[in-house]
Amino acid sequence: MKKYYSHRTGKNPEAIRYELPMLVKLFKTLYLDFLNKDYFQQNFGDLGADIEAQMFLAIRKSDLWPIEEKCNNYSEDDLFDVIEFLYDCVSEPIYRYDEWSNHGDSYDTFERETGKQEFRDRINQVLCDYREGYELSEKGEILEFPEQGLEELVLAELHPYDPKNVEQRVESAILKFRRSRSSLDGKYDAIRDLFAVLEFLRAHLKKVGLNQAESDLFNIANNYGIRHYNDKQKQDYDKAIWYNWMFYYSVATIHACLKLIKKDESQSP
Repeated sequence: MKKYYSHRTGKNPEAIRYELPMLVKLFKTLYLDFLNKDYFQQNFGDLGADIEAQMFLAIRKSDLWPIEEKCNNYSEDDLFDVIEFLYDCVSEPIYRYDEWSNHGDSYDTFERETGKQEFRDRINQVLCDYREGYELSEKGEILEFPEQGLEELVLAELHPYDPKNVEQRVESAILKFRRSRSSLDGKYDAIRDLFAVLEFLRAHLKKVGLNQAESDLFNIANNYGIRHYNDKQKQDYDKAIWYNWMFYYSVATIHACLKLIKKDESQSP
């Protein structure tokens, strides 16, 4: 999406991040556009009264339908739930040609994947500048953006080493962290999972020269309530800030360790 002058030059603070009321307005416009183009026709049919029941069964919340009327009162959680629900329902209508007119007047079929991709592309243009930045994943989950400048670190693939004990656990921990939004408990669990991987790699950390990183990380984990919890550990610290630091430092250390292991193995006779 093109950025205009005051946005490019940083002279318009509202162009950088916006809050929930603006997000709702942008979402409503986008939703009505897809609705009017019949992208929900396959799942909503003629928009019968059962849509509200379908939404309740999926989301387990009432008073969300009709979306164009109720969305003005949505909480952030409500809005994110509805976006994920719509992603599961969207599909691109394919017109059947009518020889008596210049356009199709009925649908021959629907393309689910192209509809989902278009919806995801459009909604992500809206979500990316909301508060800290979010995105709708291919699996239909709204995730927190990695911190600015650290996107490549979080999204990069790990060097293959041990899929069960390393790669899959790190991928799961990253997903858990990005799902957590403002939940410190979720971020705490993700960091604990990363430290389980670091524990598994601990001997390699020392062997490949990451002694200081190993010392720093486990000192933090042992004294700030991440591992071996006891009453002597520090608890009165800003967890929102420290958890982010621990997460990114842990992921970076695991990446570095695996690269150095691969380099060491390639140089071995």
